[in-house]
Amino acid sequence: MGINTERDIEANLQIGPTDHGMVRIFVESQGIEVPMDFDPEEAEEIAEEIRAAAQAARSIGTR
Repeated sequence: MGINTERDIEANLQIGPTDHGMVRIFVESQGIEVPMDFDPEEAEEIAEEIRAAAQAARSIGTR
């Protein structure tokens, strides 16, 4: 399985701050919960990676 492998799985995604000053990405699917906590600097790096991926995806879509 890789980034380009499609799956027919539904999941819920929540992102927000915790009461401990961390940023939590919370994924829930089929009864499984995956909480991932990041310090604010790591969260900003992830946000930059998501923005870069979105920009790359746009350029692929316009070919």
